[in-house]
Amino acid sequence: MSGSPNVDVNTPRWIWFAQKLGPLLALAVVIVVFWIADSWQEDGGTFLTVRNAQVVLTQTAVVAIAALGMTIIIISGGIDLSVGTAMILSAVVLAAALDHQWSIGLAVIACLASGCLVGLFNGLLINFLRIVPFVVTLGTMTICLGVGKYFAAETTVRPPLANIPDWLGGLVSTRQEFLLAGLPMGVWLTLVLAVVVAAMLRYTVFGRHVYALGSNESTARLCGINVPLTKIAIYGVAGVFVGVAGICYFAKLKSVNPTAGLGFELRVIAAVVIGGGSLSGGHGSVLGTLTGALIMGVIYSGCTQLGVRNLTTDILIGAIIIAAVTLDQIRQRRLAA
Repeated sequence: MSGSPNVDVNTPRWIWFAQKLGPLLALAVVIVVFWIADSWQEDGGTFLTVRNAQVVLTQTAVVAIAALGMTIIIISGGIDLSVGTAMILSAVVLAAALDHQWSIGLAVIACLASGCLVGLFNGLLINFLRIVPFVVTLGTMTICLGVGKYFAAETTVRPPLANIPDWLGGLVSTRQEFLLAGLPMGVWLTLVLAVVVAAMLRYTVFGRHVYALGSNESTARLCGINVPLTKIAIYGVAGVFVGVAGICYFAKLKSVNPTAGLGFELRVIAAVVIGGGSLSGGHGSVLGTLTGALIMGVIYSGCTQLGVRNLTTDILIGAIIIAAVTLDQIRQRRLAA
């Protein structure tokens, strides 16, 4: 799960090192800093515990799953601003289906199909309208918000608890009866999906086409890659991950507010960028994305335990994003020189 199948020989060694191991080192530093700060508190000592680790991993799962799909998109040179509202739309579909007493199988399929359809819709618009992904997905972000409100009748959807299976309710629960080898099932699901995406990117023709598109779309077209079809497939696959994230989101709260997805896209994109993904395309890795999501999860958890205000936490995350993008821009300039 380490990244691109090709290593650019022109990349300076220190930049390559920072891109590959930088996120992991940053995660280690963040953990140590908060551990020390927490141990200094009079009532501290709870940050570096198994229980807190379970909570952080559980809270990170939803972002990480959606970010796996975003990783594929960003490597290909695209972006998806609709991921937050699309995830909530998928969760609304799941909740509404359970509220109308659909079988859990049909409800889950409807949820995954909703995410996939949004992704395919994005890919089709980007290809046939020839509009940049930023603008297209900015529009579909609002469309998904409106459609989600429609299905939810502009209110929070709360299906009866009796209609929610135990396995779904415990998917992202830290209760002992729902843990497998000390981890919630949602975390294991995230790891399995991460292995699948990493293998797809590294060992399949589709994965190499994804990197080729992000590196140079014109060259990829000249090499015989069906660029329109590949783009549609990329956004469709990413949409499936949005649907899975929607399932986990609903499992966590057992209810869905149709407006809850606004701003979620920033956390998903930030996970990829902090993990070393390039907004210019052509670079990114599954391991980096998971590390980026964990860095944000640890920071949010640590700041909460230290009593740090949310605004300070947001400033810290923003500074880390700027640092990650700056490093990527330095790499781009060095390669262009």
